[in-house]
Amino acid sequence: MPFSVEVTESLKNAAASVGVDLLILDNRYDAATATRNAEEFVKERVDLVIEFQVEQDAAPVIADKIAAARIPMIAIDIPHPHATYFGVDNYRVGFEAGELMARHATKNWGGKLDWVLGLDLPEAGLLVQSRITGAFEAVRTAMPDLPVECFVRIDGRGMRDRSRKLMSDFLDRHPNDKQILVAAATDTSALGAVDAVRDRRREKHVVIVGQDCIAEAVAEMRKPGSPLIGSVSHEAGSYGPNLVHLGLALLRGETVPPYNYVEHRMVTPQTLETA
Repeated sequence: MPFSVEVTESLKNAAASVGVDLLILDNRYDAATATRNAEEFVKERVDLVIEFQVEQDAAPVIADKIAAARIPMIAIDIPHPHATYFGVDNYRVGFEAGELMARHATKNWGGKLDWVLGLDLPEAGLLVQSRITGAFEAVRTAMPDLPVECFVRIDGRGMRDRSRKLMSDFLDRHPNDKQILVAAATDTSALGAVDAVRDRRREKHVVIVGQDCIAEAVAEMRKPGSPLIGSVSHEAGSYGPNLVHLGLALLRGETVPPYNYVEHRMVTPQTLETA
């Protein structure tokens, strides 16, 4: 996953700058692998675990193993029991994505909408799902008369191929609908939706907003007429220094907040032009 790679690189650079040694294990987007990796961290008797894995169902299993070994843990983006949370304010970034979509619909479609879709990530748990909850709430706030039936969540798993297939199926079932908003839980999902829209030449009928602002999403937004009209940057480059600072504070026995939010910002084709 591109965002995970960016976070890892940021963390490696930050750790090297202060002389912290890292043991990096790849969870491979798989709960069983993540659990085995947690056991490896315990076996190696690390001082601190920084956990970045997506499956909420695996979180208590992993957290229990780490806590039993009395190792402090920071959980990135997905809350884990016993762990200090570090990551984005999921509801807020979702709400801001929804505000951008609603402004587009008001300006370009006269406030008319056929569908508001959420390419969701249910396995990550309720906190990450609140990205879609926030987006839907922002659209409802701007357009309170929309019927509840036009809001649909689709499990894209945060993955490109799956999101492309599901979005393709949806567009094929609704060939005549011309005002469709799509909030994606990740840019990888958003790019899958872009693929489906472009395959069907329906760029004028669909707008998409993603999360993470990965490099490929930025390149896509630079294309004239792209249906991807925005992505919320979670500032991946800031993760490493902040994680190292937070980890060292925990190891010194300092009291830290249970939730530690990163800064975020909306990126659009217009902001890219002025950058």
